[in-house]
Amino acid sequence: MTPSTRTKSLVLGLTLALFGLVGWAKDAPPPAVANPVQAIALVSNQGKGFSVGSATSASTVYVMFDAQCPHCGHLWQTTQPLWGKVKFVWVPVAILNPKSGPQGATLLGAANPEEAMVAHEASLMAGKGGTIVMGSMSPAMAAAIKGNTDLFNQLKIESVPFILTKQARTGEVVSTLGALETKALAEFIGVDAN
Repeated sequence: MTPSTRTKSLVLGLTLALFGLVGWAKDAPPPAVANPVQAIALVSNQGKGFSVGSATSASTVYVMFDAQCPHCGHLWQTTQPLWGKVKFVWVPVAILNPKSGPQGATLLGAANPEEAMVAHEASLMAGKGGTIVMGSMSPAMAAAIKGNTDLFNQLKIESVPFILTKQARTGEVVSTLGALETKALAEFIGVDAN
């Protein structure tokens, strides 16, 4: 991107924000998708994921992740202090390498996905590659991972983790890319970090 193009993009973004055409808080990251409202409808209705956190929470946060992504592993860790307040739905996609799909399917199909994810992320963060997959994916799990990945591509999301929620304080649907620290994530979601 040339300096002139960057300047034009910045001016356009500031102009849109000034006139209220872009709906994000001044300190929040810009939306990760062009239409977060459409994205949350699609992900909540078509995405296949597993839930952790508060099953009764009014706040649901969708996280599209790749099982081979270390940033996703970091986000997994930073969400844990918020599990008492927020329901997180982790939606596995396969975009990074050949292990992504089978590992995502294993996590999604686990009897206890939370426990499986804890073990997987500990292995991945220790540089051991994550869950060892035995056998091939079932047709149902292969279809779920393919469907999630197709949805990810349809939304033109650029990277993982992709976070999508209805902000608890404003009611606005917001999205972002990348791992956030717990305090920043709580602010993004609109809940107290404590």
